[in-house]
Amino acid sequence: MKRLLIALFCILSLPVFANEPVAPQAEATKEEAFNPGEMILHHIGDSHEWHWFSTDNNHLTTYLPIIAYRPGQGLTVFSSKRVAEGEMHEGLKLEHEHLVAEDGSKVYDFSLTKNAFALLLSSIMMLVVFSIVASGYRKRKGSAPRGLQSFMEPIIVFIRDEIAKKSIGPKYERYMPYLLTVFFFIWFNNLLGLTPGAANLTGNIAVTLTLATLTLLITLFSSNKYYWGHIFATPGVPMWLRPIMIPVELIGVITKPFSLMVRLFANITAGHIVILSFISLIFIFRNVAVAPVSLAFGLFINVLELLVAILQAYIFTLLTAMYIGGAVEEHHDADLQIGGGDGAAPAHGHGH
Repeated sequence: MKRLLIALFCILSLPVFANEPVAPQAEATKEEAFNPGEMILHHIGDSHEWHWFSTDNNHLTTYLPIIAYRPGQGLTVFSSKRVAEGEMHEGLKLEHEHLVAEDGSKVYDFSLTKNAFALLLSSIMMLVVFSIVASGYRKRKGSAPRGLQSFMEPIIVFIRDEIAKKSIGPKYERYMPYLLTVFFFIWFNNLLGLTPGAANLTGNIAVTLTLATLTLLITLFSSNKYYWGHIFATPGVPMWLRPIMIPVELIGVITKPFSLMVRLFANITAGHIVILSFISLIFIFRNVAVAPVSLAFGLFINVLELLVAILQAYIFTLLTAMYIGGAVEEHHDADLQIGGGDGAAPAHGHGH
């Protein structure tokens, strides 16, 4: 699938990189032609406006506020509509969705972009949903759940029993709020990203980096002396090998959250690219016979992405719980006696 994705995306991106001399008429035709690579990159990337859909005569776009700070000139706030078509406003303009100053001075962009706005919307939605669920628990304490509460309860219980308890152990309760937040945040935004005109929030490397960083910080601040002892004095490793093993172990601490970041970003982004690539085939070939096949494959991938949406949320939450579990695991003499000779890891282990 990855090879197919790379090959297909390179083919679709050819019009973007082509730079051969052509006749004026052919050049005009080329500029008006459909550019699939540009369309795909526009849909999966962040922007200062929220484009919903277009027709032959008009288009529906929500222009978001631009908030810029320039040293010596202060704060500037205005609508992105003023710079939407490459125009200049108050000495500022957008170049490939980057806010730059006409005089080349430094610009700090604090704008409410499409992804930032989507983050606020999904956060509000989660607050509403779980306020309803919490209210149901308060009103029907000890009774069978109903409505939205009955839908959410099996998922919450599954995360508690199958992920938190098994991966973290007796101290699982203090980490349940974070695990539930991470799971539902990723799942909700994965699903929202599949709706037409929506933002690709979990396909943004900055969002997945933030989630991975939070996991790293929680893991490090929760760790005990035995966790660090395993890193700086790995059981069963000869003394002369420790100068080599210590850097390897420290690199492993960083690569774990790095893998969380890349896995979520790559899987969600790849799904969007494949779906948009199949849809682009209709406009590339301009043949009605291509449309049913292209839409069928696009619909299949879209349905598959519904499974990927919850699967990626589950994997991120499970690995987060495992990393935390390895950091808070208590020392057991029996474990060292059994595993001390061959370096075997304890029950929750670090996976080395």
